[in-house]
Amino acid sequence: MASQIRHLEAAPEVAQELRRRSRSTTASARDRERATIIVLRLEGIGVDAVAKRLHTTPKRVSLWSRRFAAAGLAGLDDQPGRGRKPSIPQAKVAQVITEATRPLAGRKRWSVRSMGRHAGISASSVQRIWSSNDLKPHRIKTFKLSNDPRFEEKFWDVIGLYLDPPAKALVLCCDEKSQCQALERTQLGLPLAPKRPPTMTHDYVRHGTVTLFAALEQLTGRLITRTEACHTHVEWLRFLKQIDRETPHQLALHLIADNYATHKHPKVRAWLQRHPRFTMHFTPTSSSWLNMVERFFADLTGDVIRAGSFTSVRDLVRDINTYLAARNAAPKPYVWKASGAEILAKIRRARIALAAVQAA
Repeated sequence: MASQIRHLEAAPEVAQELRRRSRSTTASARDRERATIIVLRLEGIGVDAVAKRLHTTPKRVSLWSRRFAAAGLAGLDDQPGRGRKPSIPQAKVAQVITEATRPLAGRKRWSVRSMGRHAGISASSVQRIWSSNDLKPHRIKTFKLSNDPRFEEKFWDVIGLYLDPPAKALVLCCDEKSQCQALERTQLGLPLAPKRPPTMTHDYVRHGTVTLFAALEQLTGRLITRTEACHTHVEWLRFLKQIDRETPHQLALHLIADNYATHKHPKVRAWLQRHPRFTMHFTPTSSSWLNMVERFFADLTGDVIRAGSFTSVRDLVRDINTYLAARNAAPKPYVWKASGAEILAKIRRARIALAAVQAA
């Protein structure tokens, strides 16, 4: 029997990776155990004590200690040639992976069953291959890249207001949520119960729509809101005047808004010139994700509008106002945490990927 390793050492980044593996919820149980063994051994705990703590044998602890001492993190991997040989030929695995992006003529995507029939293997085998290679043909994410020639200038202008807001000023994220529909479900749904989610009918009666204008205070999370039947420049001007009334007059106002024509109407521009404490900051085109009020609109849709059944526009407005009053009673801001440089790097990678697809 080989002698036990009495003391282990590791670089700080290696020790950090071992701690990550030992706490991981996605790693296999054996990988977590091996990482935990080495973490405890790095802390100076002896072989017998580690074995007792982990309910394993000293021989096992000593084995992985020796392998780590000899090869580092690579020593914790299974050696090639161990275990059951794969039942699916490697060429078949490669086919399932490479053809995942090339569905049959007339189809836009594969399913595990259609790919299984095409490749001559079971659907569960296709699922395992795709999962192990992080392929998800069944999922589609939406996106749109801005073509605004001043994209980066506007991007940093908005991000700067979030990360370093000006002194003696309020930053307000403004927009309108149009076409909030008062939909009445044709039958009552069932409430939430064990093993059953709440239900609602797929059909409904339309009772009209309402537009919600909202200005989200970036620092506090407080909301200034207004409901209107339409969303033309007339209603937008009324909302700007409401903001003017409901904010301290000694503070400058920086409003973040999108490029909707209503926000740039000549009468709106003329009013803003007469009220110099207002400064408009427009997001780049096709970049509404930069405006944090959109995050609030998503919460409102999920909490009130989508799950509700309303017999009239008045009922919808009442429920919206009740929700808004509760939020303003205990406001909580949305915090921008993403790095601007990382976002731009991701956008550049997306542009390169799209250019490559278009050139192919």
